[in-house]
Amino acid sequence: MPTKEVINVPVAGSNPNLSPATRFGNLVFVAGQTGRHPTTGEPGKDIREQTRNVLERIKAVLEAAGTSLDNVLTATVYLTNRGDLAAYNEEYGRYFATNKPARTTVTVASLNAPELLIEITVTACIPS
Repeated sequence: MPTKEVINVPVAGSNPNLSPATRFGNLVFVAGQTGRHPTTGEPGKDIREQTRNVLERIKAVLEAAGTSLDNVLTATVYLTNRGDLAAYNEEYGRYFATNKPARTTVTVASLNAPELLIEITVTACIPS
């Protein structure tokens, strides 16, 4: 029977009240990552930079768990501005050019800080 394993990875601006990810068997559940730079913790200046920041944060967490963006099964995306959808889709498409994960994108009133424009959570697998 698999057990839950917390995946800890040092990314700047992480919330100390949650685990960056948990692994259960061959599944990795990544907590919501925001548009803060993975090293500096500074929020990106626009949706394009924040999208890249989010996906680089997720990439680091997945690598620490033993997998990669290639193995993302689902993504749930929260945008604070519906008008950012086209620019966000362009940046997202650079990370998931082929073999795209199932995705849900919703517009929300706000995230945990007014300068944050996007949050993404993913579930990935670790191939056997």
